[in-house]
Amino acid sequence: MSNGSARRALVSVSDKTGLVPFVSRLTELGFEVISTGGTRRHLEEAGVAVIGISEYTGFPEIMGGRVKTLHPKVHGAILGRPDQPDDAEAIAEHDIVPFELVVCNLYPFEQTIARDGVTVPEAIEQIDIGGPSMVRSSAKNHAYVAIVTRAEQYDPVIAALSEDGLDESLRRELAAAAFEMTAAYDRSIADYMATIVNQATSDDADEDAPDDQPLTITLQPRATLRYGENPHQKGRWYTEPGADPATLAAAEVLSGKELSYNNLLDLDAALSIVREFQEPAAVVIKHNNPCGCAVGQSQSQAFAAAYAGDTVSAFGSILGFNLPVDLETAEALCEPGRFIEAIIAPGYDEAALEALTTRPKWKNNVRLLQLDALGQPRDAGPEYRRISGGMLVQDRDEGEEPLDEWKTVTQRQPTESEMLDLKFVWSVAKHVKSNAIVFAKDLAVVGVGAGQMSRLDSVHIAHRKAGDRAQGAVLASDAFFPFRDGIDQAAAAGIAAIAQPGGSRGDDAVIEACNEHDIAMVFTGRRHFKH
Repeated sequence: MSNGSARRALVSVSDKTGLVPFVSRLTELGFEVISTGGTRRHLEEAGVAVIGISEYTGFPEIMGGRVKTLHPKVHGAILGRPDQPDDAEAIAEHDIVPFELVVCNLYPFEQTIARDGVTVPEAIEQIDIGGPSMVRSSAKNHAYVAIVTRAEQYDPVIAALSEDGLDESLRRELAAAAFEMTAAYDRSIADYMATIVNQATSDDADEDAPDDQPLTITLQPRATLRYGENPHQKGRWYTEPGADPATLAAAEVLSGKELSYNNLLDLDAALSIVREFQEPAAVVIKHNNPCGCAVGQSQSQAFAAAYAGDTVSAFGSILGFNLPVDLETAEALCEPGRFIEAIIAPGYDEAALEALTTRPKWKNNVRLLQLDALGQPRDAGPEYRRISGGMLVQDRDEGEEPLDEWKTVTQRQPTESEMLDLKFVWSVAKHVKSNAIVFAKDLAVVGVGAGQMSRLDSVHIAHRKAGDRAQGAVLASDAFFPFRDGIDQAAAAGIAAIAQPGGSRGDDAVIEACNEHDIAMVFTGRRHFKH
C-alpha cells in the first residue's frame, strides 16, 4: 500500500460499462484503487493499476468469490468517520484505509431470471450479498464516502472531483440512487422467491384464498411527459424492470413528436387488440376504444376496412398493426385528409418507413413505434388500478377464449360466415369500455357503442354508427342482456347473430326475442367488462 495521504476508491462492479475510462480518470486525480475478482482483472487487462482486495485485507477471496468484501477492514473503511475520535482510534489500531469513493453495482439477478430455462440454483447464485452490504454502508455514510452505482453517474462525479469535490447535495443524490437500487434488487429477489414457493405449493393451495402479503411495485423512469391527460396535470412514464418484450415498455420510438400520456394509453389499447389476431389485422383507436378494426387477406386490405369503420372518429387516431407495415399500407396512410397521431407495429419495411417519414404532412410528426415481439406470447403480469388511498389488482383479461364452451341457445344456428364474424367481434368487444356493444360484418367492425350507463343506449349508438352496414351484421355484447329491449333494437338495426355471455334472469325472454326475429345467438359463458 502507498502512503496514507493517497485518496482511495473501492471498485467492485458486475456491469463494467464505461468503467475503464472512469477509473483511469480516478487514478489521474490521485486515487489509489482497490478492486475485487473480475473487476480487478478487467481493469488490469486495460492497463489500469489496481490493488487486489486480498492484498488490502490480508485475507484471500474464498468460496468461489462468495466471500471477499465481507471483512471488517472493508466495512470499517466504508463506515468509519475519521473525524470521530472513537472511529479514528479503530482505524489506526486495525490498519484500516478509509475510502473516499465506493463504486459498486450488483450481480445481474433480474437478467438471470429473465432467461428462458434458468434453474433455481442458477438464480440463487446471482443473489449478491457483499455488493448490497457495501452499497448500503456507503449510502449510510455518504457524508464521508460517496457511493457510485450507475455508469451515468461517472461523468458528473469526475467533474465534481476535478473541481471543488463532491458537495453534500450530490452525495445525497448518489446515496438516494443507491438505496433505490438495493430496494429494487431486494424486491425482485423477494418476488422471485415468492413465485417459486407458490409454484411448489400450488397443488395444495386454495387458489381462492386471499393473499395477505404486502405488495411492492418497482418501476423505472422512462420519460417525463409534457403533461398528463390534461395540460394542468403532470405526467411521467415508468416501466417495469425486466418487462416482457411483447409489452409497450419494450417499444422503440423510431420517429415523430414526443409521446403524450394519452398517446401511450391509446397505443397500449391498440397493442392489446391487434395481438388478438393471427391474420393481417389493423385497429384504429380513439380515446382508448376501437372505432375500427378488421382482418384481411393483406395488411392494406385490413387497414382499409378498419379505417372505414368510422372515418369521422378516425381523425387523430392511433393505429395498430400485427405485421410490419408495407409500402402499400404506407401509401394508403399518407392519403390526403388522414390525420394519425401514432402507429405501433412489429416493424416497417424500408420503403414504408421512408414514405412515412418524408411525406410533408408526416415528416417528424406522426409517432412511429416498433415492437419486435408484438405478436409473441407474453406474460404482462397483473393489472393495477389506482384508487384513492390504495390499489386494485387483478389478472389481465388476456388469453385464448374457450370457444368449445360456446352454446347456441336459439332455434337458428349461426351460419359459417356468421360464426367467423362472431369470433372476430368477440375478440374486439373485450377491449371496449362497458357497457360495450360492437357490430361487425365480413371481419370488420362497422359500429361501436362504448362506455354507456345503459346497454340499450350502446346498441342505439352502434346502430347509428353502422347505419345500413348493420344489415346482416353480427353483434357482441361484453355482458348479458338483462331485457329483450336490446334485442329488439338489434333486430331493428338488421343484426343477424349475437354473441353474449348469458347468465341473466332475463335469458328466457332474450332468447324468445331472438327466435321471434330469427336471430341466431350464442352464449359464450364469459363476461368481458372493461370499466
